[in-house]
Order: sequence, then C-alpha cells, then structure tokens
Amino acid sequence: MTMRAIAALACFLLLAGCSAARPDPGPVFDNEGNQPVGCMKHQPAGPGARYRDPAQVRTDETLPLLRYYTANGRKPYCDRAAPSDADRAWAGVYVTLGADRANVAGVLG
Repeated sequence: MTMRAIAALACFLLLAGCSAARPDPGPVFDNEGNQPVGCMKHQPAGPGARYRDPAQVRTDETLPLLRYYTANGRKPYCDRAAPSDADRAWAGVYVTLGADRANVAGVLG
C-alpha cells in the first residue's frame, strides 16, 4: 500500500469514527406539514438535543414548532386523550423559546 493510500485510509477512518460518535440529536417536531388542522395529533417522541441544546438549536427547526403551537396549541387532541409526556415536553420547549404559555396551557396542565 502506498503512503498516499495509507494516509487516505487513516483520514477516512478518523472521520468515520468522529461522525459515528455524535449522539442522535433527537426527532424533528411533527408540525403536520404546516397545514391547517382542526385538532392536534400527539407527538410520537419528546424533543432531543436539537431543540434543547443551544449549540444545536436551528431556526429552521424551531420556527415550525413555534408556528404550530401558536396556531393550534389551544385545540384538543384528535383522539380526545390527555397530552402525553412527549406532548408536554414539546410544549415546554415552545415556552422556553419565549412563546406565550397561554397558547399551550392546556397541554402543560
């Protein structure tokens, strides 16, 4: 193996190791396609680092969350069930981002 091939292989393995070591930043908020809704659906999982870690928070991911709860946060869930822990966690992120708690008061309890 040539020195160039060894160096390329070492770089590849180093980069692969670094990318594999990154923790999953968590799910993306499901804003139901930014379509008008008559009721909310439950979020399948709670927010992760992409919404809670200031170093990972991105405007293009937080704005859909803010828009959704501002428009729909006072609506009931489509299945009429109580908010889940995941739903409450997302509503908590909404408030943490500076939005009006009144829009999600029913979710937060």
